[in-house]
Amino acid sequence: MFWAWLINSVSVFLTAKVLSGVEVKNFWSAVWVAAGISIINFLLGPILQILALPITILTFGLFAIVINAFLVMLVDKFIDGFKIKSFGWALAFTIILSIISSILMKIFT
Repeated sequence: MFWAWLINSVSVFLTAKVLSGVEVKNFWSAVWVAAGISIINFLLGPILQILALPITILTFGLFAIVINAFLVMLVDKFIDGFKIKSFGWALAFTIILSIISSILMKIFT
């Protein structure tokens, strides 16, 4: 669990460096963002996925990415060192974060 959190923190930090519309103040902010995303996904993710199930089915699962982008924007409201300029940047952040995180997970686990 610790390694997953560390890998997700590095992924958040790297993704913010790649995207100009996403700002992470420092690595410690990335650690808090990774924790915030995990907590929000644990608490609200399943509820939103169930409520959005019909549209998720119609979009062949792509609407799940939109839900994750909304959750990331919610984390933006709670973490001071983390800023996202718009929903489009949140969507791009979500997609790139999942790609980088997947690559790092495969390398380090």
